[in-house]
Amino acid sequence: MLTLGLLRGKADKRARPDRKLLQERNRLRELLELASDWRWETDDAHCYTDISAGFEKQTGEDPQRLIGRAPWESPAIHATEQDWTEYRRRLDQHERTSLVFSHKTEDNRIHYYELVGSPVFKAGVFVGYHGIGRSVTSRVSAERALNESEQRYHDVVESVIEVIFQTDPDGRLSFLNGVWHRLTGHTIERSLGRPFTDFLHPDDCPGVRHMLAQIMSGEISECTCQTRLRTRKGEIRWIEASGRPLIGSNGEIRGIAGTLDDISSRKVAELTLKNVNQELESRVRLRTAEMEAANRELEAFSYSVSHDLRAPLRAIDGFARILEEDLSGQLTPATTNYIERIRRATHRMAHLIDALIELARLTRQSVHKEAVNLSELALQIIDEIRSEEPERKVEFEVTREMTVSADRVLVRVMLENLLRNAWKFSAGKPDAKISFGVSLEGERRVFCVEDNGAGFDMAFAASLFRPFSRLHNSAEFAGTGIGLATVQRIIQRHGGSIRAEAEPGRGARFFFTL
Repeated sequence: MLTLGLLRGKADKRARPDRKLLQERNRLRELLELASDWRWETDDAHCYTDISAGFEKQTGEDPQRLIGRAPWESPAIHATEQDWTEYRRRLDQHERTSLVFSHKTEDNRIHYYELVGSPVFKAGVFVGYHGIGRSVTSRVSAERALNESEQRYHDVVESVIEVIFQTDPDGRLSFLNGVWHRLTGHTIERSLGRPFTDFLHPDDCPGVRHMLAQIMSGEISECTCQTRLRTRKGEIRWIEASGRPLIGSNGEIRGIAGTLDDISSRKVAELTLKNVNQELESRVRLRTAEMEAANRELEAFSYSVSHDLRAPLRAIDGFARILEEDLSGQLTPATTNYIERIRRATHRMAHLIDALIELARLTRQSVHKEAVNLSELALQIIDEIRSEEPERKVEFEVTREMTVSADRVLVRVMLENLLRNAWKFSAGKPDAKISFGVSLEGERRVFCVEDNGAGFDMAFAASLFRPFSRLHNSAEFAGTGIGLATVQRIIQRHGGSIRAEAEPGRGARFFFTL
């Protein structure tokens, strides 16, 4: 009996530590349940021997279906082949493991979980793994969103046609996109860490360094400059560099960010245009000199015409008049007619000379533009014409306030020619009417001088503005044939155009722009 009591006492002493160990284990399990979604254990063949109820709560799958199976044999656990390979390698090496897998729930939503485990050894012998499982859906979603954002940022940065760069506070390159390599031939890896000015033309370095220093010191908030960049092959390319400071969280400038735009083609075009402009300027100077020489010759010719031709005409007219006066009682009617015709011819020739000289003068006269009221000019000219033939009854109609930018002297000559023509060719009409107005054709103002006089045949309109060209008999309508040529020259010198429309016996309309 004594022996039995001693044995029972020893057994109770051994049982008390076992119960303590069991309580401690249960307490750890409860802590694991609180710290994770579920816990798990495997044997030395990596088959599940225990999975807590949290697995079913998270995945909706019965954990008993996984007992006796390895993780990769379970239809509820999905991972990539690469992840499985790495996971099994760690298991075989008895290393700490971590595996992220996906699981599709009944509502077709994908969730992500992580298995974390550590190997278990007893008396130095590997007996399996134990670990926890937890939901990492939020983490995986955030990581994927971050990766997608980074990829989008990378795609945008690499899709632009300009170099995007950043420097550190010392001016060394800390970031470059792929355009840098395509532009310079330098690899990004070998370029990072080097000063930006190392890649510029030596003559441009001081100016660029000064601007970078101004940005870093806060003197300027941004800068743009054109400079020359040396490529890996030694080629010089023009770039337009733009930069601004990078401000850190503490408000300090931690570097410069900016872009480099290849403007070599534009620079070549600018230099080509500059050369073309210089050549054009040279041609213009040469042409101007030629025109000045031609004008001098024209002036000399005009003087010659005025002096050398007028003198013989005056002599012819004078002697014809002397003959007419001295032999007035002795001349036959035919002889008197001949003398009158000689004098009329000399007068007409003098008028032609005057018209030619006036046409030449108007052609070379400089244009001084100012605001000119055509309506007021027309009314002044009409008053002058009426005063010359007060007995004629002609109805005039002039649109008010027709103002243009033109040379006042030249447009007066132009208007006077048109209005006097209208007055002259409407002389045979008892109800003569002359009008001067304006209309819009698109965005341009078109002026019109119209009469209801003799008109002309449009078949001969092409020669209307040629000097000395006349469509009517001089006996019926006097004139030199220079007036409309003068009108056209003046309008062309103002950048305008003129055209005519007419019908025989129904008048004419002259349309012009300035």
